[in-house]
Amino acid sequence: MLEPGSHRWSKPASILIATDLGDIDRLFPYALEQARNTGARLFLLHVLTATNSIAVDPGGLPYYSPTEAIDYAEKFLATYCAEAQQANIDCEVLVREGAAAQQILATVRQLHVDRVLLGTRSRGKWGKLLLGSVAEQVLRSVWVPVLTVGPAAHRRDSAVDGKETVLHATSLSTASHASAALACEVARTSSARLILLHVLTPSHTESSLRTEAIEHAEETLAAMIPSDLACRCSCTTRVATGNIAIEILAEAAAVQASLIVLGAAHTSPIGAMAREGTVYRVLAHARCPVLTLREQDMAAEPEPHKRFALHE
Repeated sequence: MLEPGSHRWSKPASILIATDLGDIDRLFPYALEQARNTGARLFLLHVLTATNSIAVDPGGLPYYSPTEAIDYAEKFLATYCAEAQQANIDCEVLVREGAAAQQILATVRQLHVDRVLLGTRSRGKWGKLLLGSVAEQVLRSVWVPVLTVGPAAHRRDSAVDGKETVLHATSLSTASHASAALACEVARTSSARLILLHVLTPSHTESSLRTEAIEHAEETLAAMIPSDLACRCSCTTRVATGNIAIEILAEAAAVQASLIVLGAAHTSPIGAMAREGTVYRVLAHARCPVLTLREQDMAAEPEPHKRFALHE
């Protein structure tokens, strides 16, 4: 029986919104909603790099002007901060200089942030998601849950029957218990219905072991549900067969999921460069935010140099 996840992960006291300013309109409504539900303090972080500090003088010549860029970013984000404060939500604007991913990770550690909220770029001409190097590095390196709002994500006016639905897709590995605990706790605290999904690939079902594999998956999913969760929210399990990403997206669409929870797994340096993993595909097409958690002990904070890749 899986014990409930850390209260810190499911009900964060602080949320860091890392923005390039162009995505803040897409990210801020989700941040505001989470802060209202959890009482979290918001930090709006923009990292100033040499590229976005270029100004042009009256003669049309470019020059490096961090002072002007910092002033602009602070004033731009101050309007969003004021909106949060009007809703009685603590909010602070942070503008820092340096490498974006490194500054985000440093801020998470310095401020003891409980959750990071990121946006991703739109899909390229080949239909592949362009996460961007910053989002990619943060997803692989940060040790707290990361809420990613993909290009296809959109907010709904109301949930089905007035209840939100959290979909957790799991590999059933021992390491995946942490993300399962997170999904259970998120559903518990928000009184949402929870669906635990495991997808069997065709290679697992093209033999005489198909029935055995399905039964094993169903039993393992049921064991992941804390004993007291059933009395707090509706919880169901499902075993599907097919392409993992496609089945996750299909289930999310069918139940109108408000959140998808996935785990991020260890991989080799070569595997870390892959762009075709399950998480990448889900992020590219999910119509709701995706919450990822590195598959490890939830109480531990690993060394920053350790590399994790997205779940294949």
